[in-house]
Amino acid sequence: MLEKQGLREITDSLSIENIHYFVAHAERQINQIDRRVLRGETIPHHEKEFSIFEPHTEWICKGKAGVPVELGLRVCVMEDQYQFILHHEVMEKQTDDQLAVPMVQKSKERFPNLKITSFDKGFHSGENQKLLSEILNVVALPRKGRLSQQAKAIEASEEFRDARRRHSAVESAINALEVHGLDRCPDHGIDGFKRYIALAVVTRNIHRMGAILKNHEQKIEARKRKKYFNHDGTFKVAA
Repeated sequence: MLEKQGLREITDSLSIENIHYFVAHAERQINQIDRRVLRGETIPHHEKEFSIFEPHTEWICKGKAGVPVELGLRVCVMEDQYQFILHHEVMEKQTDDQLAVPMVQKSKERFPNLKITSFDKGFHSGENQKLLSEILNVVALPRKGRLSQQAKAIEASEEFRDARRRHSAVESAINALEVHGLDRCPDHGIDGFKRYIALAVVTRNIHRMGAILKNHEQKIEARKRKKYFNHDGTFKVAA
């Protein structure tokens, strides 16, 4: 129809493609409104689109007071004891338990000395417990539901509790990523989203490296001042 009206240039073809794209979305939306409102059907989750401009957008159930749900994509990060991000994955239609083993495997490929990891409870599954125990020395992965005596003993061990105590530090990495730009992605498309995430992770690691170097320089400067200056700022006189 549009081609018959003289729209034949390359730019016209792109415009036609965009028009067809939005027409298809409009038809889908009309169909779902008819089914949901007029016929009383429940629309299956996999049929829903949460953004016609960024179709990769997902409905994320946060389960937190004040912010029960969000729209976007989740990102899983693996952080070491020095607060460097070792690996990250953009989660496209994936749940936490599907990423536990791949995250460890890919991290261990690059960092063979990785021996202990701690996870949130959402990463738990019986299969994950088994596979991770074959890869790592200590797997701090809390189990869901009622614990067996063996599970209680594992989670009561000093190694497990020590790993869980350190786990809270990852919240600072998540907060740092959000503060430094990852709260909202300005790029378009899934490729742009992944690129932006990767750059943010690199930036976070550089920022962390700078903080360590700055702290080291401050300690050296403090030792010098203690060695050569009195408390009132005057030079020490050699005896």
